[in-house]
Order: sequence, then structure tokens, then C-alpha cells
Amino acid sequence: MIELATLARPYSEAVFKRAAETQTTEEWSHALAFLSGVMDDEQISLAAHNPRVEREEFVRVLLSICEGQISDEGRNFVKLLIQNNRLNLIQQIGRLYEELRAENEGYIEVDIRTAFSLSKADQQHLTDSLEKSLSKNVRLHVEVDDSLIGGVLMRAGDKVIDGTIRGRLDQLSKRLSS
Repeated sequence: MIELATLARPYSEAVFKRAAETQTTEEWSHALAFLSGVMDDEQISLAAHNPRVEREEFVRVLLSICEGQISDEGRNFVKLLIQNNRLNLIQQIGRLYEELRAENEGYIEVDIRTAFSLSKADQQHLTDSLEKSLSKNVRLHVEVDDSLIGGVLMRAGDKVIDGTIRGRLDQLSKRLSS
């Protein structure tokens, strides 16, 4: 994973630099998310990695799928990725791009996994607390995961706070087995 991020970083930085220059950061976010979704399709992914598939035909088909979803610069970016055999990096490029965008715009994406749904008031309280402690604007992404049993798991960049019952049980299990 680290190797893929290392390969993807120059592409994401170049895209972000161009997006900032042309004031199209939002459009590039949508384009990269769309491309990531397209590459999540099993048949497209298999075709992208199949050496028997003619490159020109694959480019034509992929760009027809992306019609109306990406700009001309986005189309050129796709062609560049295919030419350099880097289309498999699109998810990492998108993720790194969003990190650069968040840093530039002064916010941080925080992923919350909780065993039970949070009310709007709970989400607002959590947002306020995180903004105070992180000194940044916070964008919450909340996901309910009943396998956690109880508690909350938060990820903000490279910071992880595991306040789940499952996490505590795992820690207890490790202590008892060592």
C-alpha cells in the first residue's frame, strides 16, 4: 500500500496543482471520485489489466463511459495514466488529492464508525469538540457498524481513536495472551 501511495503521489500533486491554478478543485474531486468508481467495476478493472485488450480500444471505451463526467484535461489525465500503466493508482490518486485539497482549504475529513446511529445533535457536538482539539474545520463521515458492539472509532488523517468495545476486547485479549 505504501508503494502504491508513493507511485500515486506525483500524479495527485500535479492534478492538485493544476486544479488550484484553474480553480477547478471541486470538479477534479468529482472527476477522480467518478474514475475511482468506474475502476471499482470488476469488468473494467479486468480489462484495464488484461494485456490482450487493445489499449486504444480500452481508452475509447473508458472515455465513452466518462463522457460528460470529466473535462478535457481529465480525459488527457486518463490517457496519461493508461499510457504509463498507472490507471490502477486512481483510488490512491483520488485519496491523496482529497488530502491535499483538505489541507489547502483548511479542513480535515474525519471518518466515524459507531455501533449505533448518532443524532444530529450528537454529530454537531462531536464536530465542535474535534474542531477545537484539531484546530481545523471538520467534515464528518459517519458509518454505523454493529460489529463494534458499542463505542466509536474515529480516524482523522493519521490519528486513530479507538473507543469501541471490540477494540478494548482485542486489547484485553492481547494482554492476556502475552
